[in-house]
Amino acid sequence: MSNTLDNIKQQIAENPVLLYMKGDPRGPKCGFSSQTVQAVMACERPFAYVDILENPDVRAELPLFANWPTFPQLWVNGELVGGCDIVVEMYQNGELKALIHDTVPAQD
Repeated sequence: MSNTLDNIKQQIAENPVLLYMKGDPRGPKCGFSSQTVQAVMACERPFAYVDILENPDVRAELPLFANWPTFPQLWVNGELVGGCDIVVEMYQNGELKALIHDTVPAQD
């Protein structure tokens, strides 16, 4: 097993809400990442991200591990939620906010 795969598994395990994206939340580098990060940010809970443009090893390995070929990828509770279309649809119907709020309680 590669170190990259170990790193990916550790990132997913350590971050309840994790977005693999192009760029960062303040400066997405593609439209799909932009739409996805906006939906996640609108859920008003902290989340982690990995910029795959800065991590070409992750960019190469993650699609194989996840069996999901494209980015962005949103992971919640160690499970792949999906990419842009799924995340935006879940946000629009209220499922994304409920999922993230169940995962990351409000901070008092």
